[in-house]
Amino acid sequence: MGWSPQIESRLREIRMMIPEIRAVIADDDPSVRNQLHLLLAEEIGVEIVAECGDAIQTVAAVKAHRPDLLLLDIEMQDTDGFLVLNCISRQDMPIVIFTSTNDQYAIRAFEARALDYLLKPFDQTRLHAAMERARSELVKMHDRHLTHRILDLLAEARTGSPTDRRLVIKTGGRVVFVEMDEIDWVEAAGNYVELKTSSGSYLLREGIGHFSARLDPGQFVRIHRSIIVNVRKIKELQPCNRGEYMVVLRDGKQLSCSRGYRTKLQQLIATQ
Repeated sequence: MGWSPQIESRLREIRMMIPEIRAVIADDDPSVRNQLHLLLAEEIGVEIVAECGDAIQTVAAVKAHRPDLLLLDIEMQDTDGFLVLNCISRQDMPIVIFTSTNDQYAIRAFEARALDYLLKPFDQTRLHAAMERARSELVKMHDRHLTHRILDLLAEARTGSPTDRRLVIKTGGRVVFVEMDEIDWVEAAGNYVELKTSSGSYLLREGIGHFSARLDPGQFVRIHRSIIVNVRKIKELQPCNRGEYMVVLRDGKQLSCSRGYRTKLQQLIATQ
């Protein structure tokens, strides 16, 4: 697709496979924890990172391990599962599957956005189905994260970060990276702007005001309501009538600088 080497490298890191499900088991009955441990051992790609017997241990384990999944007993002796969830921050909140000896809390569990609700004693087939749902949800979360990261990377490239002074331009079915220093000048054309470079020009569907915000203000200056110029490409300024200038670029191109933009041009040139 024509990504820059830096973005390609970062995208390869993002596109890694979904890791195994890292799970915390929380139940005040050791025999139940043991049963869940044995059943989960039969599942492919599941790692139990902690087993907890009370609410304090559970909250601490979630904070310390940042698991993908919490299998949470809804009726622990010291508290209930809903209060446990209230003690877990939103950023640490894993996928939750409630466990219980009866179904009286099922509606409340789903209102608390639990992924599933398993009844004791556990059945391997039913547990497997719940784990597959958890795996599917993790894939969706990973895909959403990947999409957001790609959009963030594109935004960084479009705005031109200090370490990557480029613009991303879609043209002719391609994605082209244009270095800031390559741009000679920019001209508005209705709802478009045309970038002029020594190697050619590029047409973008974007207003000149919005586009100017993407350029380095220490290098580019607007000299006319429809023209932006790279001050490093200016060869000379020729005074004209009524306080205006004719801006002459190194390639001989002459551009008109309106009187209202003259001061800003002079100030920028003085800093070069």
